Amino acid sequence: MSIHVCSPLYAHAVSLDQISTPSRVAGVDEGVSTAELGLAARNHGMPLEAMRYDLTPPGLHYLLIHYDIPFVDPATWSLRLDGLVDRPLTIDLDTLKALPARTVRSTMECAGNGRARLEPRPVSQPWLVEAVGTAEWTGVPLRDVLTAAGVSAGAVDVVFTGADHGVERGVEQDYQRKLTVAEALDPDVLLAYAMNGAPLAPQHGFPVRLLVPGWYGMTNVKWLTRVEVLDHEFNGFQQKAYVVRQSTDEPGEPITRIAPRALVIPPGFPDFMTRGRVVRPGLVTLEGRAWSGRAPVTGVEVSVDGGSTWSSAALAPDGGHRWAWRRWSHEWLATPGAHVVTARAVTADGETQPVEAPWNRGGFVNNAAHQIPVTCLEA
Repeated sequence: MSIHVCSPLYAHAVSLDQISTPSRVAGVDEGVSTAELGLAARNHGMPLEAMRYDLTPPGLHYLLIHYDIPFVDPATWSLRLDGLVDRPLTIDLDTLKALPARTVRSTMECAGNGRARLEPRPVSQPWLVEAVGTAEWTGVPLRDVLTAAGVSAGAVDVVFTGADHGVERGVEQDYQRKLTVAEALDPDVLLAYAMNGAPLAPQHGFPVRLLVPGWYGMTNVKWLTRVEVLDHEFNGFQQKAYVVRQSTDEPGEPITRIAPRALVIPPGFPDFMTRGRVVRPGLVTLEGRAWSGRAPVTGVEVSVDGGSTWSSAALAPDGGHRWAWRRWSHEWLATPGAHVVTARAVTADGETQPVEAPWNRGGFVNNAAHQIPVTCLEA
């Protein structure tokens, strides 16, 4: 099978084998390129001190935009739902907002979070650990709209198309991802039109985006224009790009739910260039957030010696928000000298966040434990 690319710059047929080729890995001692810096300037992470907010303000929430931010006129926007359904629908914004709404608090994280810390470094958006944020998303449960359309027998996948359009590895495309029919019918999956009680900002998918709680960010398609039900498995570019693999000749494991992670709110005050932290001797409250799209987080462990010894942190209740991060805290008696503060999450099924995560070519699902160098001053 091939996809014909219509742009004059890319006027050729591209095989699915070419589409599935993973991005390049940086050479030994290769610095970050100007192209990567350009991505880092367009996209941004959440300042870690913003974890003090239960809900991340939209301007501080992490942001990854694959192509351009499309300009969408809400007065003319509509969502087409078609394919293997009994009653194809076209829904405008007013009609969507008139339907019964649901609000879900969800922590969203980029699948490439932590990529820049890997050696060798996968060449792409150079995330450290800040590609995350938590918001309350309001919208219409997708299953209500699918039920109204009548999903036909034999349906397999539901494909979501965004208005953002571009070229990736030589392939001209609209941004598209899919869920299975069963996944799409989860009551927490939303056609979201509001974030923290306000209309979506342009960069966050205005006027309507998909919200799939517990899944990495690439699944939460922005600027939705179409929902199509298929009688076969969808295997488009973004499905094949987001996989975990060690080599170019393996198909890889599809990326779905968010791996357990705990992050530390940087204690004390920072050095400007290195962001290394400085504290004064005495009792220091270490705090942060922990989350997982897999089994729920049930504990956080903290080390102040780089992982040689661990202590249990106090974990706040989830408040009924299954898909949102939880606050944790730990009291540390800081003594003068150099320390490495580390935190790791533990889940209900016994999974413990690794101190070092396995390497993969895309730099995906890198949930290595967060470590922050801290210098405690002399008294």
